[in-house]
Amino acid sequence: MPDAIDIQLKKGALVLCVLALLSRGDSYAYEIASRMADAVGMGEGTIYPLMRRMQGDGLVSTYLVESTAGPSRKYYRLTDAGRESLAAQRAEWRGFTQAVDRLLDPVEDTAKPTTEEQP
Repeated sequence: MPDAIDIQLKKGALVLCVLALLSRGDSYAYEIASRMADAVGMGEGTIYPLMRRMQGDGLVSTYLVESTAGPSRKYYRLTDAGRESLAAQRAEWRGFTQAVDRLLDPVEDTAKPTTEEQP
């Protein structure tokens, strides 16, 4: 069972991950959910409200594709605002993860005076 930290980390990264997937090509919600489940263990029920919210925020647009094996599928594609958001979130994510990595694995700073050298 996932713990609270795991859940919060995933929640914070979901939009970024979906934007990144859609930057590689248009997709439908079930396919996005399957890829997200494989990558980060996101449940399928999370994707549909997330996609509606992203559409409402103008990050994605939709179109229908006819299917010979059932109902039409709603495909999602990035909008210009979605591409801009992806670039901004990607930069923020990389800066954040680098800062966390520095805290988790500190490199000894040789420029700092040791306790014996301090006045």
